[in-house]
Order: sequence, then structure tokens, then C-alpha cells
Amino acid sequence: MRLSERLLFALSRPPDDADYTRPGTSPTLDDALDLLKRVYPDFDSLVANRRVADFGCGDGFQSLALATRHGCTVVGIESNPATLRRARENAERSGVGTDQVEFVGQTTPEMENGFDIVISQNSFEHFPDPIDVLGQMKRLASDDGQLLVTFGPPWYAPYGSHMHFFCRVPWINVLFSERTVMNVRKQFRDDGAMRYTEVESGLNMMSLAKFESIVSASGLQLRKRNYECVKGINVLASIPVVRELMTNHVTAILTKPAVASA
Repeated sequence: MRLSERLLFALSRPPDDADYTRPGTSPTLDDALDLLKRVYPDFDSLVANRRVADFGCGDGFQSLALATRHGCTVVGIESNPATLRRARENAERSGVGTDQVEFVGQTTPEMENGFDIVISQNSFEHFPDPIDVLGQMKRLASDDGQLLVTFGPPWYAPYGSHMHFFCRVPWINVLFSERTVMNVRKQFRDDGAMRYTEVESGLNMMSLAKFESIVSASGLQLRKRNYECVKGINVLASIPVVRELMTNHVTAILTKPAVASA
């Protein structure tokens, strides 16, 4: 090991020990919407009986909860074939029909302008091409539709590297090179990943500045933005540079520009 690798390894848990952060219990229909309801206080009224596209729907519990708890008609979009298969299996086990929830692997032209609400929850820092994804979300939304985008931690947050399962030192992606982090990570994961883009779910290094730039270039209007900072000290989000290092979660509501009347 190089010196930097030996240092990071010394700051990490022993390879034979359990992960510092273990996977939580499997989501259920009762708790699948908890995060969305926390970051969007008026979530229930926003989505009730609406047509919803759930972009990056994962195993499908969020989509299923939207349909069964809020009367939504939902299309869940998941590009990973194995995850998409699990979502469909979960729908079948839950007894939810395709008239309420449909799970698909990609968007189609027929879906454009077809949704009142388009949701991306805890996925935006993982999409390989977030510019393309936001463009797809924009096309899915109706003219008066809303895009709900919430994710975290962003790249420069204390644990934005998503490596806290083996190291509790914050900002290791800032303090150490990618090569160093990946070489040490090999002691804890055997998936062969050597880049941040290759780890579980992938990481696109989504900083606040990058997110704001993508939104600005998309032509969408930012109706709401909230940056949740470390220890709830959200005033830090107003301080340049500091906000990048101290923001743990991003929440936004985006809309299409108002159509000018003839």
C-alpha cells in the first residue's frame, strides 16, 4: 500500500468487522413515503389522486404506496433489470394491478406530458447522466405538472462519498484521491469497482453547484429549494463554499415555464 492508502486503512474499521452502516429493514407500504412526507410537508395534497411518474423507483414500494395510500395512477421507471423485476414481483405480491401501477424500464414518447407529478427520490446523485434524466422528467410532466427532486448526501457533504460503511472520517473524497479510496475500499467490497461511477448504484459526484447548473440549463423553473445542513444549522446553506461542505440533503420543486397566452 502507498502511504495515503495505509493512512486511510488505519482510519477504517477492521475488514472482518461488520459495516458501520448496515442495510435497514426492507421498506413497506406503510413507511415507503416517510422521507417524501418529511421534506414536502404538503405532500399528501400534492399527490392525492394524481398521475405520478416515479423516476428511479427501485423495488417499487414507493410507487405502490402512492397508488394504494393516495389513489394515484403510477408509472414506476427503473433502468436496472434486476431491480425492475423485483418491483413487478412486489406489485404482484401486494395485489396491485397494472391499472394502478405499471413498472417500465424506460420512458416512451407516449408518456410525454402525461403526469401531474414526477418524482425522483434519493437517486439524482446516482444517475450516470443526470442531465438526460432531468430532461426526461421534464418531458414526462404536463404543462402544469411539478417535478419533486430530493436527494442526498451531495458530493461534498461529510459523507458524500457514500463510503461511511467502512470509514467514519468525513470528506474522505476530498482528503484522499479516488485511487486511494478505491484501493482501500477493495478491502471491504469485492465488486471490482475502481471508480466512483462503478460502486453500488454509481456516484456522479453531484455537488450543489452541479445540481444548480443542471437545473438552470434545463429551462425548468425552481419553485422551491431547501438545503438541509449538518446538525440542522441550515443558515450554513447561505454561505458560499461552506454550504457545499455542510449540506446533507437537497429538496426541490421544479416546474415548466408558464405557457404564454395567445
